[in-house]
Amino acid sequence: MARAGSRAKEELKKTRLVIAASSVGTVFEWYDFFIWGTLTASGILQRSFFPPGDELLATLLAWATFAIGFAFRPLGAILFGYLGDKLGRKYTFLVTITLMGVATAGIGMVPSYATIGAAAPLLIIILRVAQGLALGGEYGGAAIYVAEHSPPGKAGFYTSFIQASVVGGFILSLAVVLACKTMVSDDRWLEWGWRLPFLFSILLLAVSLWMRLKLSESPVFKALKEEGGTAANPFKEAFTYPGNLKRLFVALFGIAAGLTVIWYTAMFSMLAFLQGPMRIDGTAAQMIVAFGALLGLVFFIATGAISDRVGRKKPIVIGYALTLILLFPLFWIVGGAAGGGAGAQAGATFVPDAGQIALMLAAILGLMCLSGLTYGSVAALLSEMFPPRIRYSSMSIPYHFGTGYFGGFLPLISAYVVAETGDPYAGLWYTWGVVAMALVVTLFWLPETSGKQVD
Repeated sequence: MARAGSRAKEELKKTRLVIAASSVGTVFEWYDFFIWGTLTASGILQRSFFPPGDELLATLLAWATFAIGFAFRPLGAILFGYLGDKLGRKYTFLVTITLMGVATAGIGMVPSYATIGAAAPLLIIILRVAQGLALGGEYGGAAIYVAEHSPPGKAGFYTSFIQASVVGGFILSLAVVLACKTMVSDDRWLEWGWRLPFLFSILLLAVSLWMRLKLSESPVFKALKEEGGTAANPFKEAFTYPGNLKRLFVALFGIAAGLTVIWYTAMFSMLAFLQGPMRIDGTAAQMIVAFGALLGLVFFIATGAISDRVGRKKPIVIGYALTLILLFPLFWIVGGAAGGGAGAQAGATFVPDAGQIALMLAAILGLMCLSGLTYGSVAALLSEMFPPRIRYSSMSIPYHFGTGYFGGFLPLISAYVVAETGDPYAGLWYTWGVVAMALVVTLFWLPETSGKQVD
């Protein structure tokens, strides 16, 4: 009995290390990727890397550069998915996090447009491509690694920490930006201080590598390799394995596309909405969104745990349906609380009072609840949907095509629609349309996977 108890404690300790190392690395990697969006929403990167004179054009170019990173995520999913199914989960996501950390620090070292002209945005694009490739391999590796270590009946709860880590990366990006802004004067922040959050990535990379090097390979992959069951060509098999094309279709259009537009609308669109049309002070807007996101993390963990009991499909379908009903009203609450931007004088910004902030936080929490319902159990769901020998490729490809294109281009499309119509809420129709499509796909074609063993 004592030996069995000791073994159980050792297994629990090992599982906690797996979750911690995978989650922390995912937080850091998404931090690296999101820091561009966080600083673009504040307007500083437009002035640093793009031609001066046309603020709207510079903003659209900055969001287009943000989207470029997403556009290359599917290629990273193909490349690193192949390596993950051939060489293993552990070493593949060690490579991805290293590539991400180096690329992010590189952005912080690129000279400004005023210094090197058009070479500045060109170098930025190259580094954003590297970030996109890295992220294309990171999420699938971390999610599968945790899922394949999860005991029966716990995969939803355990992998929900990976889902929450994506939000954690966004929160960390805001926290680091706010911390760096307090360390330097406003003039120095505009001149060079904004580079500090990018350079901070070097420290995060060191911590991530230290934690992940302590991990062993996934037991499922080790068993596959010992039995000679690894795929000869994972990319090809992802499209030829019996029944997998339908699974890829559902994962892309029913899962990845829907969850990502809700999440990016709740965070990036909200941040741009507050700082843009609502004219709220940048620091205040960042703190409001960061605090709302932090409180909303509980919805991701809770949904993952609940999905172990009620299934993966039900929370996602309910989340999509509620999003179609509540998306516009929640943004109207925020706009009403801000007075439609009327609290600021022409060309100025303002800091909302406590009552206004409370209403905004309530609406942001509503959006985070919708995001948690549709996102919290997805790592377990996708891991359970696909066979182990091609799981890394099959999960990563549709996920990153969906999130990369439907989600990555959301800020750009929304900003363009708002600029063309003059209606600060018009960009939400893009989100609404994608969620409507995702609801139809999941309602009719998403299988229930809860209870299916990932081995």
